[in-house]
Amino acid sequence: MARLFGTDGVRGVANADLTAELALGLSVSAARVLGDAGAFEGHRPRAVVGRDPRASGEFLEAAVVAGLASAGVDVLRVGVLPTPAVAFLTAELDADLGVMLSASHNPAPDNGIKFFARGGHKLADEVEDAIERDYRGLAAEEHAGWRRPTGAGVGRVREHGEGFDAYVDHLVGCLPNRLDGLRVVVDAAHGAAHQVSPEAFRRAGAEVITIGVEPDGLNINDGCGSTHLDLLREAVVANGADLGVAHDGDADRCLAVDATGAEVDGDQILAVLAVAMREAGTLREDTVVATVMSNLGFKLAMEASGIRVVQTAVGDRYVLEAMKRDGYALGGEQSGHVVLLDHATTGDGTLTGLMLAARMAAVKQPLAELAAVMTRLPQVLINVRDVDRTRATTDARVATAVREAEDELGASGRVLLRPSGTEPVVRVMVEAAEGDQAHAVAQRLADEVKAALG
Repeated sequence: MARLFGTDGVRGVANADLTAELALGLSVSAARVLGDAGAFEGHRPRAVVGRDPRASGEFLEAAVVAGLASAGVDVLRVGVLPTPAVAFLTAELDADLGVMLSASHNPAPDNGIKFFARGGHKLADEVEDAIERDYRGLAAEEHAGWRRPTGAGVGRVREHGEGFDAYVDHLVGCLPNRLDGLRVVVDAAHGAAHQVSPEAFRRAGAEVITIGVEPDGLNINDGCGSTHLDLLREAVVANGADLGVAHDGDADRCLAVDATGAEVDGDQILAVLAVAMREAGTLREDTVVATVMSNLGFKLAMEASGIRVVQTAVGDRYVLEAMKRDGYALGGEQSGHVVLLDHATTGDGTLTGLMLAARMAAVKQPLAELAAVMTRLPQVLINVRDVDRTRATTDARVATAVREAEDELGASGRVLLRPSGTEPVVRVMVEAAEGDQAHAVAQRLADEVKAALG
């Protein structure tokens, strides 16, 4: 039986994979599991529930709220806010649980449910597993004897409109300096940050131009945001802006473009912030956490700046786990998930954009100059489909092909071969000093993977 929880909560096509019944049942089970673990002991439990603007979020939110309240949890509905805002408010309001309804950068028909524990941290894998087991037990009526609360024991539901200002004030309060004099274009992807991000930049002193701030429930991520940068490039150049920032649907990531319209990806943003934090003495252990997919140019640039790089598996949850375990302050992914652990418990796209702008304002340098701290090596990624991904790391023929590719590239390149966690795909990534070489080696290696595992 397929696991409901993926690397970032439960996600699927709303009203097909992710139904109201599933949302309600998982919410009941989350309350039961946390309650049985003693998380609610000695007080009346409380949860924060937020969502992005997807049309399906309206009925899924109602289902989640109903499930929590029926299990005896009081609910604070914070409305349409980014995922990191829900995490922040879960901690700020001393809630026992946070729930965010969003499918991040996915198209409008999809949706998802993400749970946060007390303090605004993602649930541990074992807690998610326990929730899933409990849900399946409830669905099979194995818990038919469970005594649902009645009377004063049922949860109460109220709106919490103060969350918007509290979160924006928090974001602006994190900045080391103001953004006066900067002209910024914000692309909110018609998503959860369509009000938060422009307002935060304005309060911090920037002149703000907006695109992607008119959600209608169906246009989220549609040709805009961090997965579609063309509109942002055009707007930055047309308006003579210093910086453009783009979020995804739930605004836990941020990509940027400089004044010329050139993309500044997550690796470059991470490099700029790492150097700034090292100079300020806030980069603990002079270390930054990144994934194995980060460009080799990032690692070389950090070494040249006296900064150590700790690498993890792909996924912001693995970056966060390493940061929390070893006490590091900064980590992130090439996709634009950046975690500033002194200020946030998860990736926060608006905070990332603000910090990037603050660095520009502080040193009075254009983003292109700051991003030049690292040189992106040509990177080619090929997804080899319809192969036996389970043998990707053990097949002798594949291992030989990888060794030969690494020998050819030497110290100026890199090979990464990894099976997908969700589909019959093996991902082949090659970096080299020259683009032609990267393409040639990647294609040759992909052909070998297809021949060996197909």
